[in-house]
Amino acid sequence: MTLTKNDISGLYTAIVTPFAADKSVDHNALAALVSRQLAAGATGIVPIGGTGEYPALSRQERKDIVKTCVEAAGDAPVIPGVLSTGFLDAVEAGKDFEAVGAAGVMTVTPYYAAGTQEGMREYFANYRNEVGVPVLLYEIPRRTTVATKAETIQAMAEDGSIIGMKCSNYDMPEFIKTMKFAGEKMAILSGEEPLFATHVTMGAKGGVLASANIYPEIWIEIFNLAREGKLNEALKLQTKLDCAIDAIYRETNPGPLKKYMEMAGQPVGDVRLPLQSPSQDTMAALKSAFDVTSVANVA
Repeated sequence: MTLTKNDISGLYTAIVTPFAADKSVDHNALAALVSRQLAAGATGIVPIGGTGEYPALSRQERKDIVKTCVEAAGDAPVIPGVLSTGFLDAVEAGKDFEAVGAAGVMTVTPYYAAGTQEGMREYFANYRNEVGVPVLLYEIPRRTTVATKAETIQAMAEDGSIIGMKCSNYDMPEFIKTMKFAGEKMAILSGEEPLFATHVTMGAKGGVLASANIYPEIWIEIFNLAREGKLNEALKLQTKLDCAIDAIYRETNPGPLKKYMEMAGQPVGDVRLPLQSPSQDTMAALKSAFDVTSVANVA
């Protein structure tokens, strides 16, 4: 069955890539992580995006990671991130992931050689013609330095280039505009933990969250409250995770997140260069956040 905008709802966990001591991919730990997320109630899995260290992986490793995720996920959708800077590289990745069973791909806006709004629209139109699975836009301008305007996103949805998007953007006026222009034409997912409940209350269909590696159940509960319009209750519950969220994003994701997972009894190894293990200050913040969050009974 082909994934459509109507199929996308709930929590999609942006999973880390577990590494063994020699920094090779630990496929057994990866499969266990996928199973844990789905058993907790996650709708689907988003591997090898930024949280999965896409730039640090080889093309073959990325394909093998997606294959392991698909096998572990069963009927649940696996929508890998595509973070390649060039069109042809991104197409190769999309075709690789399609070949091993991905339900779709979540493709970042082209960066470094940043295009115009019309250039991005044409990029995704051509990309969808080349790749045989549905495409979600990954919008994260703080990393790409390029913001996709609501009008462009609407046009991309109307073109059939995308069926949804991950919105990793703190520009709330633009989010409201995007919901107004494109909210009925595609599935919009929040990519920001602090804004997740607010985004869902405003019409987002769910979220792609890295901290769900640790606390999927609590995020699902927040999602259910928010989609019922109970924003105050959702935000109150979300405050229990504030310390953890602040700590795991003190340095570039997923270094601190992987250390926090180890504290939570889910060892997934270290990160690959150019990322490094968190500083002593960040480790202290992680330990403090873990202690506080555990006391809050959300684990």
